[in-house]
Amino acid sequence: MTEPQQSPEGALAEAEPAPRRPFLRWLRYSAILAVVLAVGIGALFGARLNRDPTLVYTPLIGQQAPERTLPYLEQEGQLSLSDFRGQVVVVNFWASWCVACREEHPALNAAAAAYRDAGVQFIGVVYQDRPPSAIGFLDEMGRTESYRYVTDPESRMAIDFGVFGVPETFFIDQNGTIVAKITGASNLPLLSGVLDEVLAGRAPTPETSVGPVQEAPGE
Repeated sequence: MTEPQQSPEGALAEAEPAPRRPFLRWLRYSAILAVVLAVGIGALFGARLNRDPTLVYTPLIGQQAPERTLPYLEQEGQLSLSDFRGQVVVVNFWASWCVACREEHPALNAAAAAYRDAGVQFIGVVYQDRPPSAIGFLDEMGRTESYRYVTDPESRMAIDFGVFGVPETFFIDQNGTIVAKITGASNLPLLSGVLDEVLAGRAPTPETSVGPVQEAPGE
């Protein structure tokens, strides 16, 4: 018995699903492309987020610290960096609204207490903040004896130091030269590592400090 002949109309009817294959293939390629783009964008943003902010260049390292007289935050009188020539000075720019400043505050207090007798002076410069808010921050987070806090009217000191965000911490040697800078929240091992190098008369580098620290230009 011969097989029944299939009509042309039947052949066309069975072939109808075929045009869907390019559409499915397009969906598959689109999904792959979306994954590739997502991975690429994620890697780009991840690289930016994980980039060490302490490596931001500043031409002030190796230069004399700017001279400016600032009013004390909680007492009468004014402070000048030149008053501490012959000592190592740590200048930290901070604000009560700064989350990272809250994070690093205990480490700054601990370092100030540990190095007080080694000839290190810590100075906290209030950055774009109201004095009552800054004092409230210290009431909550604590103070350390000999740690000096000053205000910065019109952010002139911050401009002199090229501050573009807080916290930022500068290290000034006994000769009044800026020798290191930390951008972002510091910690006790990092502060100690930098201070030990400065007190020993050496320039802090990422290799000799515990944690990231900006190098002097050309090193």
